[in-house]
Amino acid sequence: MRRAPSDWAAARDAAIDDFLSRFASDCADRDVLADLMVAITRLARDGAHRGDLKLLTNAFKELRYAFKVFAPYHGVRKVSVFGSARTPADHPEFLQAVDFARRMRERRWMIITGAGDGIMGAAQRGAGRSGSFGVAIRLPHEQRTNPVIADDPKLVNFKYFFTRKILFLKEASAVALFPGGFGTQDEGFEALTMIQTGKTNLMPLVMIDAPGGTYWQHWRTYIKAELVLNGMIDDDDLGLFKLTDDLDEAVEEITGFYRRYHSMRYVGPLLMLRLNSPLSPEALERLNDTYASALLSGGRIEQHLTPLEGEGEEAERPELPRLTLAFNHRSIATLRRLVDDVNNWAFPGGIHNQ
Repeated sequence: MRRAPSDWAAARDAAIDDFLSRFASDCADRDVLADLMVAITRLARDGAHRGDLKLLTNAFKELRYAFKVFAPYHGVRKVSVFGSARTPADHPEFLQAVDFARRMRERRWMIITGAGDGIMGAAQRGAGRSGSFGVAIRLPHEQRTNPVIADDPKLVNFKYFFTRKILFLKEASAVALFPGGFGTQDEGFEALTMIQTGKTNLMPLVMIDAPGGTYWQHWRTYIKAELVLNGMIDDDDLGLFKLTDDLDEAVEEITGFYRRYHSMRYVGPLLMLRLNSPLSPEALERLNDTYASALLSGGRIEQHLTPLEGEGEEAERPELPRLTLAFNHRSIATLRRLVDDVNNWAFPGGIHNQ
């Protein structure tokens, strides 16, 4: 006799609870593990195709291992660097990538690349082995691991592009794009899409040419002529990225973004911005006056010097002050300008120096 669905679910939940009590008793997130195991039992009941089960299993194993590799470096900011695997070592774009990565490493950032040759190898040469992560993809041709990151414990090899893509944005605090082919364009557009739609945290994205280069200038001309003028994106969306051939500007665009701003997350309906230092009452009021249109009706930007109640007992970085706002979700570009003003106000040389 077949069990009723409610009896089957109750027996399943009891078995999962017993399993986790025995094999994950020290884990603080057993509820999340239980959800994962419930999904596995549902796959079995669905009669999922063996090929689908193998895809899910391989993707899960790849991500699990990658998370393990990155975990010891959680507190270190990283920049994902993209560009052509075919750029020769004597090319100005190669040399620019080496210098960019070296400068970022001097500021205690680490570099993530696809672990190949060309721009990827240049960036890892500049950052050095200790300052590099490699997120490689297994391909039948063209891609090989560059000697800087080869056999390093911080090299992760992926079977699937989609699992690899997750790491490039999940682990990064910034994105740097050098001239490249389809892959570079793909990663750049995906990063912009994820930022523009709020599906990844706001972060600086800089497109870097060699001195006097025009690759990204021509790209921006196309974006303006076809996407902006035809209403496919807003003109404000051009503020989500920066084009430059000046490495001082590129490095400042990235590091300056975290001058005061630290990170963000949602707590219930409120967007919370963690700050490295509090804003003055005058600066806070100025933010409310300037960005009222980005808030839901009647909402205000408020500052908190302790974690919010909704963050729970495991609040990340509890020592940092917070800003909360009832963000209307309509314009990430406006939110980017707000963060820029948070970083600039009350700092020497800032455009809104108090």
